Amino acid sequence: MDALLAQLPTAAAIGAVLLLAALGLNFTFGQMGVINMAHGEFIMVGAYTAFALQSWAGLGGAAVPAALPVAFAVTALLGLALERGLIWHFYGRPLDTLLLTFGVSLVLQQLARDVFGAPNVDVAAPPWLSGGTEVLGVQLHHSRLFIIALAAAAVAAIAYYIGRSRSGRFMRAVLHDRNLAATSGIAVGRVDAATFAIGSGLAGVAGVALALIGPIGPSIGTSYIVDAFLVVVIGGLGRLQGAVIAAFALGALNAYAELWTDASLAKVVVFAVVIAFLQARPQGLFTVRTRALA
Repeated sequence: MDALLAQLPTAAAIGAVLLLAALGLNFTFGQMGVINMAHGEFIMVGAYTAFALQSWAGLGGAAVPAALPVAFAVTALLGLALERGLIWHFYGRPLDTLLLTFGVSLVLQQLARDVFGAPNVDVAAPPWLSGGTEVLGVQLHHSRLFIIALAAAAVAAIAYYIGRSRSGRFMRAVLHDRNLAATSGIAVGRVDAATFAIGSGLAGVAGVALALIGPIGPSIGTSYIVDAFLVVVIGGLGRLQGAVIAAFALGALNAYAELWTDASLAKVVVFAVVIAFLQARPQGLFTVRTRALA
């Protein structure tokens, strides 16, 4: 029982990282049908933004908090350039977007190797995130608590955006029925571009969070892109509450499977459970009610 309780913070931290990685992907995949394989590399760009601010700009302990808005802006602009420059030519052709963004991901990985080198690098956590606090015999690391709080803040910001803002209501309208939204006067292309930029920006924030967990390298995003897609598929396309539940469920499953096995076998267990779940409920936990005829 003590081992299960001690593993709870780790499960929550893994779930928070998965949620941050999948949050943006949930809307670009759910709304636009774009299989963005470069999403993992946007996470990598966010992680290297924190490293650059710490090593090149000399911000030291202030690099991580400073990197959050900078990484969001950098990856949002990168995603906007990708969507406006290439992806919009391939709307309605998901397999083509998969191949296109996979090529972009390889280019971004090579660029990272050329600029930062192939070996992994470290981003030092600020002093106020070092150490931990013991609660009921469980050690809570400050960096993990920060990541969980960051994921909660990101969910709250997205929920406010899509629920209260005018742009968010346009996003929901396009998600429910893009043809009806277009005939109602909504600039669907502009909404798609904004959605893709926000989703890419959230990937940058996820990268900063990952920099607090361990070393970062050009292929760090590859390790999370599959799990991020699993969260989106299990939660239901375009459903925020589904993404939250799926991320923490997968995080807990992964953490507790690793407790009794090793990391490789834990992945097998996670995939087996996901396949069994999708056999029973292929549409995911939640579905979007739509007025589309097809």
